[in-house]
Amino acid sequence: MTMNTLRSRPRALSLAAFILAIPLAASPVLTAPAHAQFGFGGIVYDPTNYAQNVLTAARSLEQINNQIRSLQNESQSLINQAKNLANLPYSALQQIQQNVQRTQQLLGQAQNIAFDVQNVDRMFQQQYGSVSLSSSDAKLITDARSRWQNTVGGLHDAMRIQAGVVGNIDSNRTQMSNLVSQSQGAQGALQATQAGNQLLALQSQQLSDLIALISANGRATALTDAERAAAADQGREQRRRFLTPGAGYQPGNAQMFGNGN
Repeated sequence: MTMNTLRSRPRALSLAAFILAIPLAASPVLTAPAHAQFGFGGIVYDPTNYAQNVLTAARSLEQINNQIRSLQNESQSLINQAKNLANLPYSALQQIQQNVQRTQQLLGQAQNIAFDVQNVDRMFQQQYGSVSLSSSDAKLITDARSRWQNTVGGLHDAMRIQAGVVGNIDSNRTQMSNLVSQSQGAQGALQATQAGNQLLALQSQQLSDLIALISANGRATALTDAERAAAADQGREQRRRFLTPGAGYQPGNAQMFGNGN
């Protein structure tokens, strides 16, 4: 081995050691984390941690908003339930009942022959049946006058009930207008239902007035026809009595002037 060779060996070893030391020196730079940390006055700021905190806060805020919306929906549902259970602040029932009672009173004041089946049967048997052959002329006249009074009373009753029904029309119109307004302005289902029920009650009262009017007019017509039938029967009896042969004329003594010279 020559001297030059011995001298070059330490140089080669030094060069090899330098080459091997380069990766070791560069390795901290290659293995550094991807994110950066900055220090401000001793406070370390981590962007990744900050982004995660912002995302977590946004999700928490969204959950809170969802809970608020849910509470609002529940609150509105309770408000709607309260409206549906609220009573109608208006009632026409008292006025409707008064109209019905007024018509009933007029029907109850029927003259001579009341609206009662037993009463009608009894009166017709007494006054509108077949004329008895044994009845006196005075009795025939009395029965005829009684039947005439019944007919006149029936016509009077019909006119009074007509007047009462017409008098209820204005009250019914006012109640109907108020109930329709209440129905249109109802806040809940219960109020709308109650307004509808009162409208049905008003309609029932109007139908009752109509039935009362038809009944009164029918009663007056029936009494008139019954009187005519009884009058015809009585007329036949009176004609029979007039045509029945009697004892005829019997002459007697008549004194026209006093006895004197």
